[in-house]
Amino acid sequence: MAVDPSNLIQTILAEGKTRMKNTKIEARLVAEIVVFSALSALLYALRPFTLPFGGSITLGSMIPVFWLSLRRGAKVGIFSGAIFGAAALLIDVWYGVSVISNPPQLLLDYPIAFGSLGLAGFFQKRPAIGVGIGSVCRFIAHFISGILFFWMYASYWGLDPITYSLAYNGSFMFPEFIVSAIIIYLLYKKGILNIYL
Repeated sequence: MAVDPSNLIQTILAEGKTRMKNTKIEARLVAEIVVFSALSALLYALRPFTLPFGGSITLGSMIPVFWLSLRRGAKVGIFSGAIFGAAALLIDVWYGVSVISNPPQLLLDYPIAFGSLGLAGFFQKRPAIGVGIGSVCRFIAHFISGILFFWMYASYWGLDPITYSLAYNGSFMFPEFIVSAIIIYLLYKKGILNIYL
């Protein structure tokens, strides 16, 4: 059976075109992850208020990860959030506010807590709910860490560990959630969330 050379060439060219297109998409996605994670880290470093054992009210540091999650989905958002968490750890160590008691606490307070922001990507059509879910999940990770690893500070304030962790982590997570929810809502209403997608 003879092979038609023109058909073979067209097939090879079509495959090459598809691979080039996929490579461009992958490169663009990697670039977005890097840019949005770096922007979150930059905003995290600009903090008007920091608590003594970690936790800060920032200039909207969660917004870029939420934005990427709502654009690209939960998988990309969780990955970007975990990268942001690693950067946040380095920033907190640099500022001297991070208390690392053991590896499980480090994982819970940084890659798990910040990675959970990416869960917003499951709610691409309902960004306010996505921001709420991501914020609550990050809060829960910090809250559990506070009870398990920072319970000894509760007695200083005359509180039980649960109340202490709730108050401590809520004092920075609630304002962070409010700022993020308002800005993401405005971006969504203006149609900016999916710009250049």
